[in-house]
Amino acid sequence: MRAVVSRVTEAAVTVDGDLVGALERPGLLVLLGVHADDSEQQCATMARKLHELRVLRDEESCASTGAPLLVVSQFTLYGDTRKGRRPSWTSAARPEHAEPLVDAVVSALRERGATVATGRFGAMMSVHSVNDGPFTVLVEV
Repeated sequence: MRAVVSRVTEAAVTVDGDLVGALERPGLLVLLGVHADDSEQQCATMARKLHELRVLRDEESCASTGAPLLVVSQFTLYGDTRKGRRPSWTSAARPEHAEPLVDAVVSALRERGATVATGRFGAMMSVHSVNDGPFTVLVEV
């Protein structure tokens, strides 16, 4: 499981012009990819890492400040571009495998007390964000 995490002052996701998820205040935008070999075992670990990641101002975390997270599924994080000009998606989990795991990460974050907004799995989404810093890190479990 892989996440690209950006500290943002604002972020929102729309589908067909309709707002489906947004941060009410500064927090983290999480683009979450699921590998074909991932299982539910990684979900709690990823949620803990995201919630406790000390990348907010003054080395704070969402856990310590209550900052919200916007989680957006992103299968393209497992695109392989080592050969040719067209990415290979063979490492990315199939939708029927990935969606429950993305949902499990979101549920685990909420169980930890996090405020979590989401995109819409499988939809063509427009993601708007204002990166703070800019500060972006890669998290893998």
